[in-house]
Amino acid sequence: MAMKRIVRIIGVICSIMLLSACTNSTEKEQYVLYAGHSLAEDHPFESAMQELAKRVEERTDGRVVIETFPLSQLGAERELIEGLMLGSVDMMVSTSGPLINFVSDFGVLDLPFLFNNREAAVQILEGEIGDELFAQLRAEGIVGLSWGENGFRHITNSVNPIETPDDLKGLSLRVQENKVFIDAFKQLGANASPMAWTEALTALQSGVVDGQENPILVIDSYKLYDAGQKYMTLSGHSYSSAVFMMSEHAYNRLPEDLRQIVYEEGQKIGAYERELVIDKEQEALSRLQEQGMEVVEQIDVGIFREKIMSVYDSTKNQQLLQQILEKQ
Repeated sequence: MAMKRIVRIIGVICSIMLLSACTNSTEKEQYVLYAGHSLAEDHPFESAMQELAKRVEERTDGRVVIETFPLSQLGAERELIEGLMLGSVDMMVSTSGPLINFVSDFGVLDLPFLFNNREAAVQILEGEIGDELFAQLRAEGIVGLSWGENGFRHITNSVNPIETPDDLKGLSLRVQENKVFIDAFKQLGANASPMAWTEALTALQSGVVDGQENPILVIDSYKLYDAGQKYMTLSGHSYSSAVFMMSEHAYNRLPEDLRQIVYEEGQKIGAYERELVIDKEQEALSRLQEQGMEVVEQIDVGIFREKIMSVYDSTKNQQLLQQILEKQ
């Protein structure tokens, strides 16, 4: 009897082990990717990330899930970029400005009045020049997926309308944390104050700075008219290119088939996001005017550009600068 009982127990154990082996062979591991950015939940950055998550989940049958974190929940832009390099953040979308701190050639893209229009910018960034910049990112452990945008940047302030460079003299202006923006606005006569966007909101509300410069969608999304920003000039001084990126750590962690799907969908999402920006800009501008912001719609770009030519001259990669200028 004892022997028969032992045989039965062994048989049950073997059956359980076999069933477990079969179950494990049919179940496939799920991968969760954390994606962050610094802008609000209603911004195209978030809408595009959610669309990317939807497409990836559908194509991978739920094996890859992308969870999105807007409003700097995972960190401000510079912190997110560092997170990509370290592997503590999986994906992000960021304006290209903070990338200058890691790949200096991105600074060329921030030169004021560099691109003639949106079409020229997209054509250049999606060509050989953009590919070379992505290759430099890859050397830092970041996989560039595609180029999005945050629209053209414009100036707002609480003091006076800005129609000429003289109107900027003495104004304290929050700018992005990169040398190109700091130098350019100093040349235009403003007191440039570099700071993260999370800090900028408090600075505007408390009057520590008089103004800032950002695309229309950001100005509208954060209701900067409630932070004393009464005047806006459609200077279009910088095309705010953006980059959808993935940590090389996360990229390599995925099996090859899933990695390919994420990469393919990532390559498409930039164009999707750009269309969202275009669709929303005019509506946002009308809303800002309805809230009482006084808008200067046209300026003499030539006068402003002349003031910042020393910034062009000091650009380290003159070859890249000339390539961009010649392609327009």
